[in-house]
Amino acid sequence: MGGKQRMKRATMEDFKKSTEGKEKDILFSKTVKAGQRIYYIDVKQNRKEEMYLSITESKKILSGPTETPQVSYEKHKIFIYSEDFDKFRNSLEEAMQYIGEKQGIAEEREIQDDEIKIDLEF
Repeated sequence: MGGKQRMKRATMEDFKKSTEGKEKDILFSKTVKAGQRIYYIDVKQNRKEEMYLSITESKKILSGPTETPQVSYEKHKIFIYSEDFDKFRNSLEEAMQYIGEKQGIAEEREIQDDEIKIDLEF
């Protein structure tokens, strides 16, 4: 009888090789930096050329001694497909409006990111 077949342990390099060329096309990308977190909002395309939204939250995690901390990143992803865009947008807007009303945040912000307003009275 033949010998036992050896199971090869997959390394990260093996994984990278197996996924090469299979990476989803990123058509548009936006990065939102917020303290210890970074949000990546990407528009991707699958093999059928259908677009979808990929949202990734990346949070920096420090562990170990303060003098020489170990840095790692915790990542969470969600995918939103085009047939769900309207439902997702409506629910997100409702949730944001609810928070705004409960915390007294103005619904409309007059100042844009790249605009500076100075209101001086003499």
